[in-house]
Amino acid sequence: MQADLSDLNAFLAVARARGFRDAARAVGASASTLSEAVRRLEIRLGVRLLYRTTRSVTPTEAGLRLIERLAPALSEVEAALDVVNLFRDQPAGRLRLNVPVSAAKLVLPAILPGFLAAYPDIAVEIVAEDGFVDMVASGCDAGIRYDERLEQDMIALPIGPRVQRFALAASPAYLDARGRPAHPRELLAHACLRGRFSSGALTAPWEFERDGEIVRIEPHGPLIASVAGAIDLLVDVAVAGGGIVSLFEGWLQPALDSGALEAVLPDWWQSFSGPFLYYSGRRLVPPPLRAFIDFVRA
Repeated sequence: MQADLSDLNAFLAVARARGFRDAARAVGASASTLSEAVRRLEIRLGVRLLYRTTRSVTPTEAGLRLIERLAPALSEVEAALDVVNLFRDQPAGRLRLNVPVSAAKLVLPAILPGFLAAYPDIAVEIVAEDGFVDMVASGCDAGIRYDERLEQDMIALPIGPRVQRFALAASPAYLDARGRPAHPRELLAHACLRGRFSSGALTAPWEFERDGEIVRIEPHGPLIASVAGAIDLLVDVAVAGGGIVSLFEGWLQPALDSGALEAVLPDWWQSFSGPFLYYSGRRLVPPPLRAFIDFVRA
């Protein structure tokens, strides 16, 4: 049974975005065009692929099965078409990267401007998420992850700072009023600002290390914000005196430098290895990704 490639791409875009309007914005088409493409595909296949309500669009069981097989297949088609770029003076096409929110904030700003200037015919799409996803199944060419979260059969390339730290900070006014902790366990008596992943899980317990002693605490406080889209709100609330925030040191550095925030327990901040660019070792590397790999290495 044949299906138009554009209809398949339309279905995949809508399923990923969980809505026609968001998918339309992502692919640069109208919502009605995507709706008609999905309807046409469902008629051709003879099964319903999406449940539609006024609030959301979710895949049916048949739709989920199709996505599992379709996403990698379409990625292979794009990679095959990208081979033509080998005959161009400059690589061209799309590079889609799946990255954690922290990498979008702290790693890519130092890399992307130079890359885009060097390769004007490559369009980069960044998918920033707070959860761990199957990079190939999500239709991405590569991803950025930390070493403990790399998938099997993936090639990993160091990208960005090689050593990072989780920092702890609060406003001077908050610390003047509530006191400055001298040991991590004293944080249990403070207002701690935390994040929550889209999966519903809270961020990991706060962990500290000094002179071989490791301390983990489960902080409590007045505010929990989404890791995916409201991390800066935690920083703003901390600056306003609302509590103590724990984030990547680089994320808090501007506020620390300006004096809006004051470091808390800096001798206990834990270091960890920096992120990696990772991509499948079983697929042909498309020219846009090859150009990005070479740029990162250089």
